[in-house]
Amino acid sequence: MRTGTTPAAADRERLRLWSPAGAIQEPERLEQAVLHLRALGFSVEVDTRALRRVERFAGTDTQRLQALHAAARSRAGVLMATRGGYGLSRILHRIDYPLLHDAIVRRGQAWIGHSDFTALQLALLARTGAPTLAGPMACADFGDACPDEITVDSFVDAVHGRQEAVGFACVDAPRGLDREGVLWGGNLSMVASLVGTPFMPQLDGVLFLEDVGEHPYRVERLLTQLVHAGIAQRQKAILLGGFTGYHLHRHDAGYDLASAITWLRDALRAARVPVLTGLPFGHQRTKLTLPHGVPCRVVRDGAEVFMLFEHTHD
Repeated sequence: MRTGTTPAAADRERLRLWSPAGAIQEPERLEQAVLHLRALGFSVEVDTRALRRVERFAGTDTQRLQALHAAARSRAGVLMATRGGYGLSRILHRIDYPLLHDAIVRRGQAWIGHSDFTALQLALLARTGAPTLAGPMACADFGDACPDEITVDSFVDAVHGRQEAVGFACVDAPRGLDREGVLWGGNLSMVASLVGTPFMPQLDGVLFLEDVGEHPYRVERLLTQLVHAGIAQRQKAILLGGFTGYHLHRHDAGYDLASAITWLRDALRAARVPVLTGLPFGHQRTKLTLPHGVPCRVVRDGAEVFMLFEHTHD
């Protein structure tokens, strides 16, 4: 460590909320999230900068970078983003990656979020190989009056290393599906934005994707970028989560999200990369917590697909 001291191991019952990207729009949702997380047995602390606002961001780039490094130096075992939005891409080149690697790999911190948080997850994986958790955030998921039970249960199991497998209904998984690779991905817009940068992992793994507010043709355009860059063809499998918050128009004339997925399957047919739908993850109420950057086995069993992970029980 730069201070010359060695911080204590992270405490997984101690949870810290911080704002790495967009400014919090509804502070009352953060208050509600704190209550729900405490009811689950966590000792919750909120970063003093969490409610700041500079333009659309939760503070200046420097303030948010300071919040990130403070989270890594804290004794908290779980670091949950309050919300996404936009902002992490602006500071990826300024992050102290050895500090975060030490906090996650040696001290056992679990960093969790989705949406814009994907940028940090990918950068961490590319620069250090450190695993994180793709899952709920404070305001979006625990800010509800009654959080989704599956979301809560999956989060608690993952944080405490008890999640060995997750399953979901999938109507388009090929028979005999059995693929293995490092699980990675997240928000499609964030993944595509990092192509060609030093923050993009070079992986032949299991890629999962989701997005919000992107019309199907824009989803296809982002997928096209992954195909043209040769990234999609290298994957063992591609899992698609929720693509929500868009509206079709008369001009689409029948073109919809299913059309974009069909295009992707056709583009990957020669590479024999299966594209599966139905993963409960994304900007939606029910979401699984997924270990990002760890080995994963994807198998079909009847009408369901299971994702199997190494047992990491504390």
